[in-house]
Amino acid sequence: LAKIAPTPNLDRLAKEGALFQNAFCTNSICSPSRACVLTGQYNHTNGAVDLSGKVLPGKQMLAIEMAKAGYETAMIGKWHLKVEPKDFNYYCVLPGQGKYHGPSFRIRGEKPWGKNLIEFPEKHSTDAITDLTLDWLMKRKEDKPFFLMHHYKAPHDYFENAERYESYLADIDIPEPPTLWKLDPTFGSLATRGDNDELIPHIGTSIGNRNPRRSYLRDLPERFPKEFPENYDPNSFTDEENTRLAYNAYLKKFLRCVKGIDDNLGRLFAHLEASGEMDNTFIVYTADQGFMLGEHDYQDKRWMYEESFKSPLLVRWPGVIEPGSVIEDLVQNIDLAPTFLQAAGLDVPSALHGLALQPLFSESGPKEWREEVLYQYFDGGTLQKPGPYNMPRHEGIRNRRYKLISFYEYDAWEFYDLRNDPNELKNLIGDPLLKSRIQW
Repeated sequence: LAKIAPTPNLDRLAKEGALFQNAFCTNSICSPSRACVLTGQYNHTNGAVDLSGKVLPGKQMLAIEMAKAGYETAMIGKWHLKVEPKDFNYYCVLPGQGKYHGPSFRIRGEKPWGKNLIEFPEKHSTDAITDLTLDWLMKRKEDKPFFLMHHYKAPHDYFENAERYESYLADIDIPEPPTLWKLDPTFGSLATRGDNDELIPHIGTSIGNRNPRRSYLRDLPERFPKEFPENYDPNSFTDEENTRLAYNAYLKKFLRCVKGIDDNLGRLFAHLEASGEMDNTFIVYTADQGFMLGEHDYQDKRWMYEESFKSPLLVRWPGVIEPGSVIEDLVQNIDLAPTFLQAAGLDVPSALHGLALQPLFSESGPKEWREEVLYQYFDGGTLQKPGPYNMPRHEGIRNRRYKLISFYEYDAWEFYDLRNDPNELKNLIGDPLLKSRIQW
């Protein structure tokens, strides 16, 4: 995808800083991930386990601690934690998920939380969020350092790009993941396939017709008719043709949203350059989580499979990080909070679960680092009632080579050797040689 949809501003962060190859979320869903970043704690401690998750004022740890260190703090863009981000000096945040087009924002004011609004009726949310941040940067107190959480809504499903990108990639066939077309017979477990594969039409959102109730082939033609043939009728096409049409529609909308992010990051970087702050600013780019984009014919997130579990993480810190660094160590979103606190010269509270990333920035690397990462997805269901998004609850552990997943309400297990099976095609849990082959 990088060849057909380049992202020069994101690439700049990697070229001038560090690219983390093994960065993971702890729970692949919006609100819980944001709570992990804000608190440095796993969701079973911070309490934000699903989309109703919140971090109450007085417990928004990063904002509180960074203010103690003398930083002016701001939260701009997507917040998605239900309650007021009151512990920030300034906030201007989308209500809930917010809208892609014509967004409004909640801002601190004389009226109660949620009643003071700024509206951008003619703008795309990515442009509006950048405008708000640039305005704040130009008006902030210059005698204080700043800690800014600048959060885009994009690229959140369903992807809606700014109008100016409608022709972008229009005539391109998007490369397809090899696992889009057929589930390998050794993939999955009772929780993801069922007895005699009875759950395959029901578990997880599909691109083609595999899941008739949660299918992007069902949803996308109505939402984005320009991405499909005129007067499109799926009955006039084969299953393969329909899947390819839906996949291309979905990926093009996604990549157009990413293009909007990259262009707007260019605007931010230009301001930092002009103000002389670019090389005086510690920049971290990440996301709530990864995303399934057709792998195993799954869409959305929530899974502990690599595409959903892994998160993008780029860090630029001039004078500290060697440009072009590639870091292979296992890191998680709970590590960001202690990293920021340590960078600000603060002690990291013992209640935090994460590890400050600073030892990874040196050429020698840390003497000790974690050997595995933990995953917990709480917002699922049972065999009789699959729950939201047709997803089973699960938890698991991953080290450099292996991944073990427990779908505990099904008493089902999956085990993958990521070195020999990076696409997670073969569940080895029933392999009689398993115990002799594993070295954690």
